[in-house]
Amino acid sequence: MNNQPTTINHQPSSSRLEWLDAMRGFTMILVVMYHVGLQGFAEDFKQSSSMPFLVLFRMPLFFFISGFLSYKANADWSFSGFCSMMFKKIRIQIIPTIVFFFAFAAIITPSHFTDTIVSNFHSPTKGGFWFTLVLLYMFIVYYIFEYFEQKIKKHTCIPIILLWVVAILLYESCYLPKTFYWAYGAKKALQTGWLYDSSIFQFLLFFHFFVFGNIIHRYWYKVERIYDSHGFILAILAIAFFSTGDYLKFHWLTGSWANLSQTLARYSLLTLIFLFFRYYQDCISHQHWIGRKLQYIGTRTLDIYLIHFFFIPNLPEIGHYFQTHSGNLVMEITTAFIVAIIVIAFSLVMSSTLRISPFLKKYLFGRG
Repeated sequence: MNNQPTTINHQPSSSRLEWLDAMRGFTMILVVMYHVGLQGFAEDFKQSSSMPFLVLFRMPLFFFISGFLSYKANADWSFSGFCSMMFKKIRIQIIPTIVFFFAFAAIITPSHFTDTIVSNFHSPTKGGFWFTLVLLYMFIVYYIFEYFEQKIKKHTCIPIILLWVVAILLYESCYLPKTFYWAYGAKKALQTGWLYDSSIFQFLLFFHFFVFGNIIHRYWYKVERIYDSHGFILAILAIAFFSTGDYLKFHWLTGSWANLSQTLARYSLLTLIFLFFRYYQDCISHQHWIGRKLQYIGTRTLDIYLIHFFFIPNLPEIGHYFQTHSGNLVMEITTAFIVAIIVIAFSLVMSSTLRISPFLKKYLFGRG
């Protein structure tokens, strides 16, 4: 029986995926910039000129790319193939997360080791190490979904679209605390429950971006025709402008509709960045130095994410300066970018050092 999907006839060629690696590298820089500003500069999120804007699309873009790459047209969805992929993904995501989670608590955190472990465990962000855990949840759900989807003799877009719709509804429920007890902003007593301890809450916030990326890859050439259609970019720009403006400043939508602006802003900004890298893929190819650098960062995202927390500097004076001199968007972004590049450079040196050991290369970074 043929278990290979038949939803599309073509995919982007391997050469065209260079720009996707570059975009992933760009996104990793944004992630480190955010942590530099929040933890290194001790900036107030609400008073920052850049963080409320950057946070709209940095993690959605990361999960979108992960979902895009998760689709494999020629994947083996037999039971043995399914078990093999599941075991490999669990090994790659869990072991390094646990190792670096405990190492950070023991080496960097000034609080008592046990207190830090307990505090971070009860936090949905796990002291910053939530990403790999939540990404594992996404792959588990997707692999289970894909395994059963391949048992359907007639392949259609309905199952994956339904999964996306359900994921969006769960995401939206997180912002309706009066209706759903797990929602962000619910009573404090509920924020120590299993949804927070397991980081499932973070999964609910971002899984729909993962599914969206998967859909885009499945129907790549159909999507390309939409992207290249007359007026599409103008429509996305308009949606991004008004939805981002409403979410950050105007607040035209209120009550249960308030999160609609945030949702539209995230999807439209994500799409704009995706279109930018796709359109300028020749400029960020491996033939250009900036393309090589971004692609290299993009292929080491797991390493950088796990290691960069150890190198974030303690510079609260910078955050204090930007708080007392608000409105310096360009200076704030430039400063965070420069420090982030330095942090990434040290992280890559540490990564390369650890990778000398075949054992660490395999079990810390999933290579070999």
